[in-house]
Amino acid sequence: MADRLGSDRYNALLLVVAMIAVMWVSEAVDLLPGVNLDQYGIHPRDVAGLPEIAAAPFLHAGFQHLIGNTVPFAIMGAAIALGGLARVAIVTAVVGLVSGLGTWLIAPANTVHLGASGLVFGYATYLVSRGILSRRLVDLAVGAVVAVIWGITLLQGLLPQSHISWQAHVFGAIGGVCAASILASRRSEPEAPAPAL
Repeated sequence: MADRLGSDRYNALLLVVAMIAVMWVSEAVDLLPGVNLDQYGIHPRDVAGLPEIAAAPFLHAGFQHLIGNTVPFAIMGAAIALGGLARVAIVTAVVGLVSGLGTWLIAPANTVHLGASGLVFGYATYLVSRGILSRRLVDLAVGAVVAVIWGITLLQGLLPQSHISWQAHVFGAIGGVCAASILASRRSEPEAPAPAL
């Protein structure tokens, strides 16, 4: 399998699978008596809870919530992973940080925010933005498919709603655009000239 995909793409896909596995194991552990992992979601403006930004995407409010995030996360994560391990790692880190910090800053006090939907929204806007910025036919096609399949859901998810962390969705979407811009600028940087001998 690794030979057919190339080791970099294979490792990138393994990273996506590993993140999904952590989500599912965390939700299973959360069912154990006396365990409450959901308390490690994002608590807005609680400075002591800033590390929760890293934990929150892997925690969910039940298996229905988890399943709803797993399918688009797996599909779009795999699409990004085909660009290599560094690409999927950078996109995930940028989206997770922007989504988490944005939620931490503006979400209402005394609430807890968790789930991978911020990453899902970021992955979606990354794929669409990548197509627009690169203008490569394959990237444009992937972005168009994402827009057609998830476009209405994405737009609805950006609107303020009760009991839904729309803040994570909005900032995740912003993070996806940021990640696409960062990676596009890295791609367009001229290579350093070879030293004269």
